[in-house]
Amino acid sequence: MKLKDLSNDLLKQTDERVKRKLDILASTNPRYKTLDDGDKKIILDLLDKYQERMRKGIEITDRMIKEDRLKLYGNRLSMGLTEVDLDQIYDLLESFKN
Repeated sequence: MKLKDLSNDLLKQTDERVKRKLDILASTNPRYKTLDDGDKKIILDLLDKYQERMRKGIEITDRMIKEDRLKLYGNRLSMGLTEVDLDQIYDLLESFKN
């Protein structure tokens, strides 16, 4: 399983199920072992944000994704994100494109 697989069927999943899948992914996949609690919180916040938009019927646009990418990149030092973390989160954001 990959990080972008979390966005599949996001509308049908509860918040607890998404969190559980992220925890399983971080503990079993060697590529995601570098995700700490702060990184997981950022990912869960993004998933919640896009899940809410999808539930309201708001289309996820490239501009929304680009704005989130720029915000993450601009705050990467204060959030403690490494380049690897950013790349993984960017992959997740790209998975929301239609």
